Amino acid sequence: MKVLLINGSPRKEGNTYCALSEVAKTLENEGIEAEIVWIGNRPMRGCIACGRCKSGEPYPDGHIGCVFNDDNCNAISAKFAEADGFVFGSPVYYGQPNGSLLCFMQRAFFSNGAAVQNKPAAVVTICRRGGATAAFQSLQMPLQMMNMPIATSQYWNIAYGREEGQASQDTEGMQTMRTLAHNLAWMLRGLAGEKAPERETWQPMHFIR
Repeated sequence: MKVLLINGSPRKEGNTYCALSEVAKTLENEGIEAEIVWIGNRPMRGCIACGRCKSGEPYPDGHIGCVFNDDNCNAISAKFAEADGFVFGSPVYYGQPNGSLLCFMQRAFFSNGAAVQNKPAAVVTICRRGGATAAFQSLQMPLQMMNMPIATSQYWNIAYGREEGQASQDTEGMQTMRTLAHNLAWMLRGLAGEKAPERETWQPMHFIR
């Protein structure tokens, strides 16, 4: 089994990486492969709701996924199929997740959502002082829409630190990350080979009549 951990911080080896590394090490101790993927610090396009990824029409250059192929969204989302579980990590900006990570998740889930359906997942947020719970809740909402069972821990998956590496000094935060990893491993093993529930046909509606 394999878990894909998405580092949504513009700092490749900052405190978000520190927290995700604690999760990854614990998963590997549980016998589960863990890969941390960095979204990078270059511009990440947002979804423009063009619907091209759902049209079924091939792109002229042959790429797969979102219509935009000038960032690494498609390259990372291509890894979804090989993963059995996911952890999405972000620093906190003004009480919110990093905008680039949100852009990535929105585009990747819309264009390649079938590859994450029914796979356990969790989110991790890092902050200097406050706003982590709001960012944490925001990141969890897409997982629920994608039918992804959410792995929990002994507390919200939050760690504290400002300068790079300081999160490792948050002893409770690091314990929370390890507990999350143990719970995620337990879920993965428990769900292995289990058939997902049959879904009703989606019945979308709005309130404009």
